[in-house]
Amino acid sequence: MSIRRVLVVDDSRLQRRIINAALSRLGLEVVEAGSGTEALAICEAAPPDLVISDWMMPGMNGLELCRAFRALPREDYGYFILVTSKSEKEEVALGLDAGADDFLTKPINPGELRARIAAGDRIVRMQRELSETNRLVRETLAELQGLYDSLDSDLIEAKKLQQSLISERYREFGSAQVSLLLRSAAHVGGDLVGVFPVSETRIGLYAIDVSGHGVSSALMTARLAGYLSATTPEQNVALVHGPDGFLPRPPNEVLADLNQMFLGEIETELYFTMLLADVDLATGRVTMAQAGHPCPAIQRADGRVEINGPGGLPVGLIDGATYDAFEVQLYPGDRLLLHSDGVDECADRAGRLLGEDGVRRILRELRQTEGMALLESVIWKLAEYAGRDDFDDDVSAVLLEFRPVGKAP
Repeated sequence: MSIRRVLVVDDSRLQRRIINAALSRLGLEVVEAGSGTEALAICEAAPPDLVISDWMMPGMNGLELCRAFRALPREDYGYFILVTSKSEKEEVALGLDAGADDFLTKPINPGELRARIAAGDRIVRMQRELSETNRLVRETLAELQGLYDSLDSDLIEAKKLQQSLISERYREFGSAQVSLLLRSAAHVGGDLVGVFPVSETRIGLYAIDVSGHGVSSALMTARLAGYLSATTPEQNVALVHGPDGFLPRPPNEVLADLNQMFLGEIETELYFTMLLADVDLATGRVTMAQAGHPCPAIQRADGRVEINGPGGLPVGLIDGATYDAFEVQLYPGDRLLLHSDGVDECADRAGRLLGEDGVRRILRELRQTEGMALLESVIWKLAEYAGRDDFDDDVSAVLLEFRPVGKAP
């Protein structure tokens, strides 16, 4: 039984004894008080499970005691029964407003008393079960909040590490300059961009978008960064060691090898799109291979924008997939933009995608802007188009600008 300790309050000693005797037969511990003031002091010292109080008492009456009882701080629920000779609806309403749970009318019938206590016991038990459930929920939520805070802290560090995969956001290569942009939609993302030198006149560029979002995609980008390392060329799958140093491998062969590697050696359900470029800085010739990544955009010196590419299958999706190489010719003043689908698939509030026409428009509007300033301006343009600056997808880009003849580095 949830109700164990009962406080009986009545200015009549005889009435207290009658109720005490009935309660004792039920196995309950009974405490008596001869006034509301005495009862309140007992409740403050050791709150009872149940109070049975006469309504009409000198000094603090039962109604006032009930209000004071409800105002006391306590962890569990205390049940309150008012004893009265009143049975009018108005009086019952006053008692309920004061916080009374039930009523007994004089003279008290032992059978009715047992029934009222049984009903009270059910309510007290349910209230305490609810309180215990709420306590467990609060503790669980506090624990989850602690785990979330820890995870959030770890993800912030993971974001720093992922951003560090791009050691340099801007590099000069004599006749060209390369700028890199990586902005994750969440703490960490699945996009990766980079540049690696091959020789004095050759560089490699790549843009990658791993399927999905979050930690698993971020781990995949970290692994791919190792395969296309700019600091350890002997580990770079896009390079081969020649008699006079490293040489670039055909980009389409690199994509085919990566496809087989990921299907045969790495057990994962992830796949990725990619665009790999071999740039000859002496001639402006760019050889590329595309694996499901958005087509590259070439902006000519006069502002015209060309977007072309064969498309191709993503890497790690189809066994034995092959890829086509294609070439573009850059002239002084031209620039090449490799971007993720977070750019052309950026949606406005009506759900309309920016598309290739939107990419062309942005590049024309930013014709006079160069380097990192151009890439940051692209972000501003996307935010303006979307109507918000928190994007649903990662946004990344590689910008290669081929300098006009005579322009100082």
